[in-house]
Amino acid sequence: MPRMATFLICHGAWGGGWAWRKLRPLMREAGHEMFTPTYTGLGERAHLAHPLVDLETHVEDILAVIAAEDLHDLILVGHSYGGMVATGVADRVPERLRHLLYLDAFVPADGQSLADLAGPGGPAAPVAGWLVPPLPPAPDTAPEDLAWAASRRRHHPVRCFTQPLRLRHAAPPVPRSYVHCTRKEGPDVFRQFADRFRDDPAWRFHALDASHSPNLTAPAALAALLLVLA
Repeated sequence: MPRMATFLICHGAWGGGWAWRKLRPLMREAGHEMFTPTYTGLGERAHLAHPLVDLETHVEDILAVIAAEDLHDLILVGHSYGGMVATGVADRVPERLRHLLYLDAFVPADGQSLADLAGPGGPAAPVAGWLVPPLPPAPDTAPEDLAWAASRRRHHPVRCFTQPLRLRHAAPPVPRSYVHCTRKEGPDVFRQFADRFRDDPAWRFHALDASHSPNLTAPAALAALLLVLA
């Protein structure tokens, strides 16, 4: 019988743990746990936003969850911006991980920021000097999900996008997977990672027929893929 898996989500920009509400019951029904914490300054923690919140803040947020919940043998999932966070977490506590999964996410090297990887097509200029407004949702997002998400998405502190990630170690000694969401219109900033990892024997590569946030637009398909990894 398959052993229970524990998933820990590093969510994308402007989001929060709320964005994974559709996945949690699917994973519970399959006998697995899924933790979906929210970073400082976003979601239900938006009241904590301030100009000094940065990428390191969010790495520390996830490390604190791992410590407080005493989590081990984790499948760590980084979605979109969350790939920056997950990379930092994996560098600090590789012994806590079973698998590191990037879901249509940024995969930084030491010294790189999200702004470096996103290039000119990255997030818009900040409002009031430090808050970046959300990018538009995927066009295939259902109207009811658009309304639900719009009331919860929050402007994102800009230092999270501009602070370089500092890594202390080589790649973590755990299996790594990259999931590329292929249903997109216009430029695809994540194709650079799909092209890099598709044929790399050090990575497991999966193409998912979904738009950028399958946790909202294709939860059943995403759950099925996560269950394969579990």
